[in-house]
Amino acid sequence: MTDTIFALSSGRPPAAISVIRVSGPQAHAAGEALAGSLPEARTAAVRELRDPSSRELLDEALVLRFDRPASSTGQDVMELHCHGGRAVVDGVLAALAGIKGLRAAEPGEFTRRAFDNGRIDLTEAEGLADLIEAETESQRKAALALAEGGLRKQIEQWQERLVALSAQAERAIDYDEDDETIDPTLLRGCVELAGELRQWLERPRVEPLKDGVRVVVAGPTNAGKSSLINALSGEERAIVTDVPGTTRDHIEVPLSIGGVPIRLTDTAGLRATDDKVEAIGVERAERLVKLADVLVWLGAPEEAPEHPRRILVHAKADLPGREISPEGSLAVSSLAQQGIAELLAPIEQTARTVLPAEDAIALNRRQAAHVEEAAAALGRAGSTRDHVLLAEDLRVARGAFDRLTGRAGVEDVLDALFGRFCLGK
Repeated sequence: MTDTIFALSSGRPPAAISVIRVSGPQAHAAGEALAGSLPEARTAAVRELRDPSSRELLDEALVLRFDRPASSTGQDVMELHCHGGRAVVDGVLAALAGIKGLRAAEPGEFTRRAFDNGRIDLTEAEGLADLIEAETESQRKAALALAEGGLRKQIEQWQERLVALSAQAERAIDYDEDDETIDPTLLRGCVELAGELRQWLERPRVEPLKDGVRVVVAGPTNAGKSSLINALSGEERAIVTDVPGTTRDHIEVPLSIGGVPIRLTDTAGLRATDDKVEAIGVERAERLVKLADVLVWLGAPEEAPEHPRRILVHAKADLPGREISPEGSLAVSSLAQQGIAELLAPIEQTARTVLPAEDAIALNRRQAAHVEEAAAALGRAGSTRDHVLLAEDLRVARGAFDRLTGRAGVEDVLDALFGRFCLGK
């Protein structure tokens, strides 16, 4: 990180204002080369920007200076708030590229430097990546909670308790070698912390919020599944015919219902078949039913698969003989647009039950795996009767927390994570 990087950190021009960031040992020198004297740290000033080689006037911009380590990256940082025309931005970037020792930043490199310099931990970096990709209000709030250090602060509390338990265990090894009895308060502390971690693992995960709640529409052939998919999505996404077995593979339609991200999934009709291709579709449909966050069943209620979040639909309710729906089923006609709005409400309500609360911090798969590792180690520690084994289990738990925050053993994660960031972030 001895080189100095620069990039456009705002949206692509044209725009009213464009922000160009420079970070590294030569950031301030680069600013002086373009703008002359820089303002005091954390103070903005208007300066003329001139090409260092030709002294040609490029723009009149707002210049800000940040001194290490109290900057976003932990390095010396300089920001240029220029007019947002393409020619202006290209001219300033070209001038920066002409300064020896400066190079264009790669995607996510500013945030990577913030992580490497201890300005943020891995959970906050993951929150920033999610914030950039957020498309719904719920996604934004969950990502912001991570990015602002909500999980980091909670982990710090766990680590303080864990370090105290480890110190108590090490003292017992040093001074109580002949005493095989472990202090009950030490065992109780391990059990209580393990229990708290288990409670966090039982919370709804962030993946349904990020990827969308999988709402699977299933039922027998010709039940009206594809027609319902089209009616709910408001466009012709699935092929509809009166020929049984038309849908051979599943179709996913991304939707936002009341701000809840949904992956509406059409499936092959469930029936016994000798058609090899259709049989594959049926097998996939059965698997998707098991994986569904919410199951919308079109078919006889007594034939509905067991599922904790199931919505029964009486489809084709406009046809003769189907005017009366079974008890507990919602009457719907995709063709007549009957009951569609009424169906969206329970889908939204049921989908929300698998999402984290808007004010709660949700774990992703990577984070949950390390919390699980720590909880398992603490659980073993709380049941052991050997001081040495107890101390080793506590060391394993500390290692899991270090991997959770990015302090150790996460090199394989970092490139993939920071590659998700846009240029200049």
